[in-house]
Amino acid sequence: MAFFAKGKIFAAAALMMLAAATAAQAAQCGNNGAGFEAWKAEFAAEAKANGVGSKGLAALANATYAKRTIAADRAIHKAFGGSVEAFMKRRGASTIISKGRSLKKSNAALFDKIERTYGVTPGVLLAIWGMETGFGSFLGKQNTVSAIVTLAYDCRRPEFFYPHAVAALKLVDRGALSASSVGAMHGEIGHTQFLPGNVLKYGVGSGNLRDKATALASTANFLKAHGWQAGASAQANLGAIAGWNDASNYQQAIARIATAIDGD
Repeated sequence: MAFFAKGKIFAAAALMMLAAATAAQAAQCGNNGAGFEAWKAEFAAEAKANGVGSKGLAALANATYAKRTIAADRAIHKAFGGSVEAFMKRRGASTIISKGRSLKKSNAALFDKIERTYGVTPGVLLAIWGMETGFGSFLGKQNTVSAIVTLAYDCRRPEFFYPHAVAALKLVDRGALSASSVGAMHGEIGHTQFLPGNVLKYGVGSGNLRDKATALASTANFLKAHGWQAGASAQANLGAIAGWNDASNYQQAIARIATAIDGD
């Protein structure tokens, strides 16, 4: 669910791309699949103008209107409703804490290296990892390109997803994604669920976020870039966590889970 808030971080790029698209008579959004193929043809020209190559354009051509993604998007706010305690219970916080403590010990060298490099403590990374994919147990099965392109076409939030759709096609050009790659419902990728634009901006090393070490280091890089203060508690770093997801219940849950894991 990381996409819910990762919009702020890509706002500047979104505005730039949308300005360019507007100048070029940007493709018309839609509220159902009826105009999707026509939109793709127009978007292809915009994507090419933004540096997308032949592989990315081929993946766009093969993208289909993702009805399941639209259904999930329409219900997204319900997932974060209620009290923090209720949200944590629904998301299995006690299990995340227990397994997080175990993984912190068994991967001590990795977390030590990440903390030395980025100043981010293991607890918050484990909390996000556990919350997003159950520590990599479920990385999603929705076609990534179709999901993110559908959301860029959809009239609800095209300005948010447009730059991520362009980024996804660039990742296909680079070989980091393919036309058949799968992930979460909103096009998030890897162990901690990055949107494509954030992979380009904050991904480290190989950028292969299906590799846990790369995903965790990239998440730490993201948090550092969003103001994470080394040596401060997770609660004191809520601002950085808000960069990851701006749902208050999510932020509080991550901070509480992180505190419990690091306090062990």
